[in-house]
Amino acid sequence: MRDDRERLLDIREAIENIQKYAARGKDAFRKDELIQTWVLHHIQILGEAAARISDEFQEQHPDIPWFKMIGMRNILVHDYFHIDIEVVWSVVENDLPVLFNQVKYLLNE
Repeated sequence: MRDDRERLLDIREAIENIQKYAARGKDAFRKDELIQTWVLHHIQILGEAAARISDEFQEQHPDIPWFKMIGMRNILVHDYFHIDIEVVWSVVENDLPVLFNQVKYLLNE
């Protein structure tokens, strides 16, 4: 069974994978279905990893948006045909860099 640290590593890796293609910019994301699929897939991985982090660890780190991460994963999986690409890009551009730094800090503790 994977522990909380391994799940944090999964989150970090998912963000790094997203950043590889997000670096091409918003226009590339909008126009390229493969980039969109790549990003959505890794956000799902990120949310799944967050959902599997222990309740105790989540409670110890309330500054991490655990429920938002899990909620986004659920929307991407269960409401696929109503995904707003602009919202996804906003998360990629604004939220993931902050989350990456938070996870990096936790892994270095």
